[in-house]
Amino acid sequence: MNLQLDGKTALVTGSTAGIGLAIASALVAEGASVIVNGRTQERVDSAMKISGAAHGVAADLGSESGARAVTGRFPEVDILVNNLGIFEPKPFEEISDDDWRRFFEVNVLSGVRLSRHYIGPMKKRNWGRIVFISSESALQIPAEMIHYGMTKTAQLAISRGLAETTEGTAVTVNAVLPGPTASEGVNQFVDGLARAKGVDRSSIEQQFFSEGRPTSIIQRFIAPEEIAALVAFVCSPLAAAINGAALRADGGVVRSIA
Repeated sequence: MNLQLDGKTALVTGSTAGIGLAIASALVAEGASVIVNGRTQERVDSAMKISGAAHGVAADLGSESGARAVTGRFPEVDILVNNLGIFEPKPFEEISDDDWRRFFEVNVLSGVRLSRHYIGPMKKRNWGRIVFISSESALQIPAEMIHYGMTKTAQLAISRGLAETTEGTAVTVNAVLPGPTASEGVNQFVDGLARAKGVDRSSIEQQFFSEGRPTSIIQRFIAPEEIAALVAFVCSPLAAAINGAALRADGGVVRSIA
C-alpha cells in the first residue's frame, strides 16, 4: 500500500532504538523525510544509518532547552510522533517527588512542548499529523509503576483535547497504545532478569505473560515494527478520518471493546 508520504517531513522523538527507530524506518520506507532524535550524537548517527533518516538532532527533549534546540533547527514539520518515553518498575512508596517530576517532564511535557510549537503551522497549512505513543498502561495502570501509567493516561487526555482544536482542518491528533513490546529497555530488563535467575529469555517472557499480563491474547512481546506499521498508517493522508482516537496495538491485553 502506498501511504502517500512522499515529500512529508516527520520528526520522531526518542527514535534511536526500539519503537521510535522502527517508526522512523517505516516512515522513511514510505518516502518521508525523517528527523531522528536522541540524547547523544553517537546514538543519533547510528539511528540515521539504520533507518535512512535524512536528518538527526541530539537533544534532551525532557527539558525546555532541548525542545527549543529542536524547534529552532526544524521550525516546521508535517508529522510529529511524540514517542519519547521512560519507564521504571518501582514500588509506589519509593517513588519520590523527583521521580514524579522526571516522568512527567520526559513522558508528558516533551510532547506538549513540541505539539504546542508545531500545531499552529500545521493548521495554517491545513495539513498535519501529531501522534502520541501512549501505552496499554494508560488504561490498565500497572501497580509496579504507577508514575509511568499516570503519564500514559495524561497523553490520552492531551491528544484528545488537542484533536478538538483541529475541527474543520486536515490536521489530526491521535494516540497509539502499544502493549508490552520488545523495545530496547524491555529487552535489557528481560535479559537482566534471565541472567539473574539463570534461565533463558523465553522462560522470563512466558512467566511475564502468565503472571504480569495474563489477559494478553497473543502471549508474546510485540515487535517494534508491528507498532510502527500502525503509526505509519495513522500519519498517512489515507488516515484522514481518524482524529481524536486512541488506537490499541496491545496484543489484546486490554479486556474491553470500548
